[in-house]
Amino acid sequence: MSKYQTWFLLVICNLFWAGNYVFGKYVVAEMSPLWITFSRWAVASVILLTIAHFHEKPDWRAVLKQWPALVVLGLLGFVGYNMVLYSALDYTSSTNAALVSALGPGMIAIFSLYMLKEKISKIQVSGIGVSLIGVLAVLTGGNLTRVFQTAYNRGDLLMLAAVLMWTLYSVMGKQLKEVPPITATAVSAFLSAIMMAPFAIVQGIDMGNISSLAIIGILYMIIFPSVGSFVFWNMSVREIGATQAGIFLNLIPVFTALISWILGEPVTASQFGGGLLVFIGVYLTTGMLERRLAAKRELENQKTSRNQNKA
Repeated sequence: MSKYQTWFLLVICNLFWAGNYVFGKYVVAEMSPLWITFSRWAVASVILLTIAHFHEKPDWRAVLKQWPALVVLGLLGFVGYNMVLYSALDYTSSTNAALVSALGPGMIAIFSLYMLKEKISKIQVSGIGVSLIGVLAVLTGGNLTRVFQTAYNRGDLLMLAAVLMWTLYSVMGKQLKEVPPITATAVSAFLSAIMMAPFAIVQGIDMGNISSLAIIGILYMIIFPSVGSFVFWNMSVREIGATQAGIFLNLIPVFTALISWILGEPVTASQFGGGLLVFIGVYLTTGMLERRLAAKRELENQKTSRNQNKA
């Protein structure tokens, strides 16, 4: 697969993920966050299990030995994160939700520092700070002087909680190296669906009041962000690595804002400005600037070495 094909898959992958925020905003008006999460992953997990079985060919006995860790990952990354995300969309815009979620890379870097003892540079610390300012700009409507005075939107605060859950899921998932990625996602999602089933049955759902738009939204969530995006993501990571692929995650808030704008949701100056700061922060946090500076130094060293050899 060429690098251009890989880039195309990553663009499509993040476009699908952006659609999850937009469709989630519509579906949550008719279905509870519990039923959205349950129905989405109950079906998607079966599809992913099938793909994992034939594509990754895991040792299922070895996978099942990791069930305690997979249950915890399921509770954090599938039950907790998705239910809080869809709850947030009941109170805030899909654009705000996507912009707040962009704080994730910085939080993952901080938690990795303390939980996994990974190193973090001064540039990355600066990136985290810039991202935080960007998110605060979104939360306060651009007036940072109101940070400790404003009554924050409940949905934005719920998104912060969702990002925290996703951060814990991501950091803990780094330690689960014995299970292939698609398999780990499929099993965690399947176990999550089993755990949610009793609560979903007790809560119940009136299918007669569910519109065709909500059903289309759920089908979209199952097919595209749950299955399509994850498969495309793993194909791309295998080709160019997680670091380069991670840069494309910055497209999610952009696509979310664009889709929302097309559908009639306004994009404010604070969202635009705050989003720009978040992108700059993510750029610094992911180490892209450091790698470019290192590559530049290496090139200069090579030129110096060649000049010395000529002399």
